[in-house]
Parts: sequence; C-alpha cells; structure tokens
Amino acid sequence: MTTHTAAPTREDCVARDAADPLHPLREHFDLPEGVLYLDGNSLGALPRRTPGHLAKVVAEEWGAGLIRSWNDAGWFHQPGRLGDRLGAHLLGAAAGQVVVCDSTSVNLFKVLGAALRLRPGRGALVAERHAFPTDLYIADGLTGLHPGARPVLVDSAAQLDAVLDADTAVVLLSHVDYRTGELLDMAAVTERIHRAGALAVWDLCHTAGALPIQLDAADVDFAVGCGYKYLNGGPGAPAFLYAAERHHAAARQPLTGWFGHARQFDFEPGYRPAEGITRFLTGTPPVLGLAALESSLDVWELADPAAVRAKSLELSDLFLELTADLDVEPVTPRQHERRGSQVALRHPEGHRIVQALIARGVIGDFRAPDLMRFGFTPLYLSRADVHDAATALREVLASGEWRQDRFARRGDVT
Repeated sequence: MTTHTAAPTREDCVARDAADPLHPLREHFDLPEGVLYLDGNSLGALPRRTPGHLAKVVAEEWGAGLIRSWNDAGWFHQPGRLGDRLGAHLLGAAAGQVVVCDSTSVNLFKVLGAALRLRPGRGALVAERHAFPTDLYIADGLTGLHPGARPVLVDSAAQLDAVLDADTAVVLLSHVDYRTGELLDMAAVTERIHRAGALAVWDLCHTAGALPIQLDAADVDFAVGCGYKYLNGGPGAPAFLYAAERHHAAARQPLTGWFGHARQFDFEPGYRPAEGITRFLTGTPPVLGLAALESSLDVWELADPAAVRAKSLELSDLFLELTADLDVEPVTPRQHERRGSQVALRHPEGHRIVQALIARGVIGDFRAPDLMRFGFTPLYLSRADVHDAATALREVLASGEWRQDRFARRGDVT
C-alpha cells in the first residue's frame, strides 16, 4: 500500500524557516516589499552593503585617491584577489587559478582560443546544440579564425562518446542547462573527455553560487562563469575565468591586451605573457564592477556552500511538490544529483503565465518556446516564499487571468 503524505502547509514552511541557519542571511539583501523573487538565476538580488561600499570606492578611492588608488587601494591586483576568494570558497580552486575580469563571452573566447592552441593537429570543438547561445556564437566565431578548426554539435553530453576521437581538441559544456536546470557530473564527464586526449571547458554561469564546485578535484582544464546571477554582483558584473595551473606556462590566449603582459608598465612594443593566471587578463579592470562583486563575496563567505546546496534542493523539491498536480510539465530532473538550483515548467502559454505572475509580484522568467523558469537562491529565498509562489501559480492557472491581452505583449527581455 502506498502512503501519501500531505503537502507542507505554509505554517510548516514558516516553522522550517525559523530553524534554518541560513535564514538570517536574508537580511543582507535589499528585497522589495511585496515581491517574491524567483529569478536570481538570471539576476541576483542587491546585497545591502553594496551601495555603501560603492559609495566609499567612488568618493574615497576614486574621488580623493584618484590615480593613486591603483596602488594605495589595491585596484591593480583586484582581479586576482577576488578570483582567489571566489576560487577558495565556491569553486574548489587553489590560489592563482581564477581571475575576475571581462564578460563571460569574452572569457570564453579567451579560454577556447587557448585550449585550441594547446591541442595542435586537432580541429574539433565539441559543444552542446542547445547550450546558451553565446557559447555557440563564440565557438563558431573562434573556429572560423583557426584553420582546420570546426564546431561539432551534440544534443547532450550523453552523445559525447559517439563524437570523441583523435581529432577532438576541446569540449565545451554547461555544468547546468540554462533551460531545464539539468546538472552534469563534472568529474565523470571531464574524465571521458581526457581519455580522448581533449581538453574540458565548463560554463559555470548557472552553477557558481548555486552549489559547491570542485574544479581542481574534477581535473577541469578551463572554466568561465558570470558574476551577476547567483553571485549577486549586479547587472553586467565582471565574469570570472579559471585556468588550471598545469596549463599556465604553455597557454596563449588570443586577446593579448596590456593587462596580460609580463611588465605592462614597461610599455614594450612586443607582447610577453605574464606568469600564471594573469596572462588571461586583457584590458583595464572595471574597478566599480569589481567593488560591487566584492560586496557580494563578503556575504557569501558567511555561508557554508554545502548548506546552500542542501537548502536549494529542499526549496526546489518543495516547489515541485506543491505544483505537481497543475497543468504544467516539469522538465527539471527530480534526482538531486542531476538538478541545479532552478525548476523549469513547460506550458504552451508559458510567457503569458509568467507575465501574469509578475503582475502579482512573483518574478520568474520565460525562455522560448514554452519554458517558465523559477530560480531558488537560498541566501534570500525562504520556504514560505516558495509556498506563496506556488499558490500564486495555482491561482493564475485556475482563474485563467493569464489570458488577458496585456500579458501577451513581449518586452525586449523575457
């Protein structure tokens, strides 16, 4: 006989929140009144300390210190210093292997270019057909610049063994699928790639800050990720780049700007790459963007990544349970080992439904053609929030309010 247990009530959720050791961290974020924010997988919430820290950097370091702050305030070394903090706490990377710089797209161009050059005589750059589009655009553009290089697309990582061969130079994969929230086994897949003699490059945009990552332990070659989703660095926050130390001496990235030079203030006409991870820098660091991300890392270092992962899974389990009987199709894996920190629900009118939810103050987002995405950010999202969001979705579907004409209009960003 199967025993069915009742779904948690809102009161149950409030009680669990009160006992949650991460719950006090919610107070470190500036969350608008009347808003349930389930879109931290697209843009993280504002840490309360960020405006004050930025004001200090602007007024004191820039305003009073002026150009002296490159030395006196440590601006010059900020990309590596923040990279080490990020690597140590959230990425499982030893010091000297992560830098915070540029955008994800630019960093991806750099590491893919370096990886292709590390595998001369091989031409295949393997990527997922349904990866986030910028990954495919960068891969396609880069292979067009390398004679003999060619993109090879697979529908999923399960198809890798069918394409990995002696011509495979690089494999680019997303740790978490931005559409479905499916999580790949980084260590196991990287091992398969290495057995073919290829290099593994991972996109961590939907992973960093969502779950613990062990880049060194998984023997990853290169990785990139953004700072504005789970890391809460703000819109357009600097991204990060990981390059395993074993590749530093031989790696040559294609955007050889002056901040990657061995002695940039010697102003030599010829390029000499810096030692170590610094060779992956390109232009002048975005000091204000780095300062905003630094504020978020101050909060992150108050949280145990294992506890964050456990709560993430509990929140997404709760949402899946509370919406199980609705006329939507979950496409996110239910197995914990295959799930990131979001839930994607399929509905042919997904865009209208998401807009109706936003009108109620429940913010998720939509990805064409039919996916509603809901991100679960444990630092500031509670179980009561999840219960309320599921209730709102139930009411939107039951009432049919999503059919209103105003919800059919599409903005430039969905």
